[in-house]
Amino acid sequence: MFLFAVGGVALVAVLLAWAAERGLDRAADDWSFADVARLPEVEAAVVLGTAPIGPEGGPNVYFVRRLDAAAALWQAGKARTLIVSGSGDEPEAMKAGLVARGVPADAIRLDPEGPRTWDSVRRARDAFGLGRTIFVSQRFHLSRALFLARHAGIEAWGFEARDVERPYSFVTTLRRYPSALRAWIDAWLQPAAQR
Repeated sequence: MFLFAVGGVALVAVLLAWAAERGLDRAADDWSFADVARLPEVEAAVVLGTAPIGPEGGPNVYFVRRLDAAAALWQAGKARTLIVSGSGDEPEAMKAGLVARGVPADAIRLDPEGPRTWDSVRRARDAFGLGRTIFVSQRFHLSRALFLARHAGIEAWGFEARDVERPYSFVTTLRRYPSALRAWIDAWLQPAAQR
């Protein structure tokens, strides 16, 4: 009986996580773009962090492609400043990668207090004063960021970094589902911004 109850709870959690991820992805359709020309101009864009080293010990493909997208956004004149948000060595590594891609160091601001998507969104609003911004990441990550940003009262768009074509990291692939469910919980626990 106990095993059936545990199995039932696990099944419900899996279904909720799947539904949460699908819902966020559909909701992002109107605000998330792979074509930089479809994005508005903003004062500052937020590049969401990820580890610079990948699961196999080499450069993280998600990291590399995220920086490629951020540099393209800056070069297109869509953002004057790039805020690199993450934890640990992520922001410094992101800054170094962007400088190597031609973005001037004085156009980059560090946010080392963004270990989670909600933290990056909240700090974009509260620490950097952004009421309007573009987030840069892969689509599955942007769907969460845009949902949280709009809940927090930020007018936000997403610029989609190229995703990874094959299962590059099994953990990253699976993590997007409970992370989507957590985004809904984060939004539920935080009062919606006054609009």
